[in-house]
Amino acid sequence: MRDAVEVARPRPGRARLFRAGGLAALALVLLGLCLLSVAVGTREVDWQDIWAALSGQVETIAQAAVSVRMPRTILAALAGAALGLSGAIMQGVTRNPLADPGILGVNTGAALAVVIGLAWFGMSMAQAFVWVAILGAGLTAVFVYAIGSMGRGGATPLKLALAGAATSVAFSCFTIAVILPRNDIAGGFRSWQIGGVGGATFDVIRMVLPFMLAGFLICLVSARKLNSLALGDDLAAGLGENVAVARGIAALGAILLCGAATAACGPIGFVGLMVPHLCRLLVGVDHRWLLPYAALSGAGLLILADVLGRIIARPSELAVGIVTAFVGAPFFIWIVRRQRVREL
Repeated sequence: MRDAVEVARPRPGRARLFRAGGLAALALVLLGLCLLSVAVGTREVDWQDIWAALSGQVETIAQAAVSVRMPRTILAALAGAALGLSGAIMQGVTRNPLADPGILGVNTGAALAVVIGLAWFGMSMAQAFVWVAILGAGLTAVFVYAIGSMGRGGATPLKLALAGAATSVAFSCFTIAVILPRNDIAGGFRSWQIGGVGGATFDVIRMVLPFMLAGFLICLVSARKLNSLALGDDLAAGLGENVAVARGIAALGAILLCGAATAACGPIGFVGLMVPHLCRLLVGVDHRWLLPYAALSGAGLLILADVLGRIIARPSELAVGIVTAFVGAPFFIWIVRRQRVREL
């Protein structure tokens, strides 16, 4: 009987090999999606033009089109990885399966901070947008957690989701109120508010890249601490973990990622909700594997959504934020209705 149990139980080495193989497969899929992103658009291009554009040549219209799509693809990958990873971190920090930068209002808070800086303080420096967005994301996260912690039971998943939804609606209304009297900035803000990567440039990427790299590093270093927090605050403290510090460091990484992604692309929703759930079904709850999976899957999802937006509305295109909302809203309803959501 014991031999049968040992045979049925997966060996740790085999499970580790399976997860490493899945991570490599995700990286290959992401590479394929990147090539698809630079190839698909209003103008069709062949592989010779793609190779020539990657080599720095822009002698033809097709090569010029590929050179424009390259920063768009890179930004979509970075933003998708940032949102997927920050969603996994937020779900781990709050132990809330519904946590997401959009649902908790963090993206909306970052957007409101950028709008206030733009409309009331005449903010014009590109680097300032990232700092202001990160500040807005951080203050919103603290505010939502404080509201959700009130009353009996502390910060339960339901109260955090309700506090985040209410904050997101309120901040969206405040944003509109700030923009309405300012016709000079209203047009550009509306397209940014939807969320997209259509106007990506290498200058924008260089602006947000240091903040994203810092956020990625902080989040990946926090993987073991999140595993301890998943056991509960009392047990984590008994294992020698400083719960408040661990939670604060992980949240800082998520805030850096959310703020930088929002400053560059606008408030894109549902990526941070869908990706961690799907990855958790594949590799389980160990954050040492979950976080890299979430980063690669988020990057692939946002690139795929961007490509679909170009195909569906040809010769025009749908912003990536609209595509993720179409997919993410039914997914959110499914998670809420799923009876076994606590097991995720």
